[in-house]
Amino acid sequence: MTQPLAERLRPRTLDEYIGQRHLVGEGAVLRQMIDSGRISSFILWGPPGVGKTTLAQIIANKLETPFYTLSAVTSGVKDVRDVIEKAKNVRFFNQHSPILFIDEIHRFSKNQQDSLLGAVERGTVTLIGATTENPSFEVIRPLLSRCQLYVLKPLEKDDLLKLLDRAIHQDIELSKRKITVKDTGAILRYSGGDARKLLNILELAVGTGDDDSEVVITDELVVNRLQQNPLAYDKDGEMHYDIISAFIKSIRGSDPDAALYWMARMIEGGEDPAFIARRLVISAAEDIGLANPNALLLANAAFDAVMKIGWPEGRIPLAEAAVYLATSPKSNSAYLGIDKALALVRETGNLPVPLHLRNAPTKLMSQLGYADGYRYSHDYPGHFVEQQFLPDELKNHRLWMAQHYPNEEKLYQQMLRCWGDRFRDDQS
Repeated sequence: MTQPLAERLRPRTLDEYIGQRHLVGEGAVLRQMIDSGRISSFILWGPPGVGKTTLAQIIANKLETPFYTLSAVTSGVKDVRDVIEKAKNVRFFNQHSPILFIDEIHRFSKNQQDSLLGAVERGTVTLIGATTENPSFEVIRPLLSRCQLYVLKPLEKDDLLKLLDRAIHQDIELSKRKITVKDTGAILRYSGGDARKLLNILELAVGTGDDDSEVVITDELVVNRLQQNPLAYDKDGEMHYDIISAFIKSIRGSDPDAALYWMARMIEGGEDPAFIARRLVISAAEDIGLANPNALLLANAAFDAVMKIGWPEGRIPLAEAAVYLATSPKSNSAYLGIDKALALVRETGNLPVPLHLRNAPTKLMSQLGYADGYRYSHDYPGHFVEQQFLPDELKNHRLWMAQHYPNEEKLYQQMLRCWGDRFRDDQS
């Protein structure tokens, strides 16, 4: 059975590899690492079809080291441990640590990722992870701290044209055919920077005619073939990052028309409805926030509705949520507040909890002063009594700064009634 074109053209060396010059071009960081023969664990983050798996295989071939592959979709903790055990057994016969390549590492659970830590730290395996999701959100911090992170970009127009030419003239099957490329606009547009998608579209456009039959690739031909067979190529990643960015920025910028347009682009591109729903929930908390707290409730309700009623009817609650979020007043005070708090924690470290705020479940703790002096707010008028809740070193430090939309203004005025000058905007 003939292999798919994308597999037949998979590069075997860095010289055959197309794109990602910022990583593997002459003098680039990953190229230098590969040429030196000393590879440390790293994670490749980028959209589908940009060469993450191929790059890992090229590195293994270059170093002539055992290469193990796991998919986060089908592998469990036992599979990880089995591979690590195999790697231990071959480690003595090779100067390089075996490479463990994990595709879609962002789908590994915390337990699965924890099971990797020791082997990566001891050098039993060199981990190469691949992910289409931001690893800072999906990969546990201890594992991320042991890996370099390299960002792969969608292939540029020149890269795609080079790949197209190589496929037509060097592929063992297509090189036998009479293929002329008249137009490239449609094939480049639909590929969206994805090499695999471009090759799949080319294979579909060329068809399975006789070797002697001539094929002229035009924009019209590509569009017609794709319409006839819409599942012939992977639509899930079509301009994935650019379109979701435009969608969220349209909501943040209070443009419901643009929000609906970019949502429609995602729907037509085959995007996972759950992905759209998750981004709406995030936007409701990050961009609308306390200016309209109902936005988070509605976005979450839309997410639940999509899960319950399915597709295509799910597009309606998603559209409702998108319009509501786009037309809502905006505040990012909570988002800025938590980021400011995280920065402060990283700067100041593990400051002790004031004694009066500590729990005192034992007699010894009470004798040591735990909970001594704490005042129960509900015992006081207005359910408030002034006392210190931050560590001594951060007493009266401000993290949340109100943004004065009507809903949030009420919260701000309540803080002024409670705390007075501490919460005035001109106080630091």
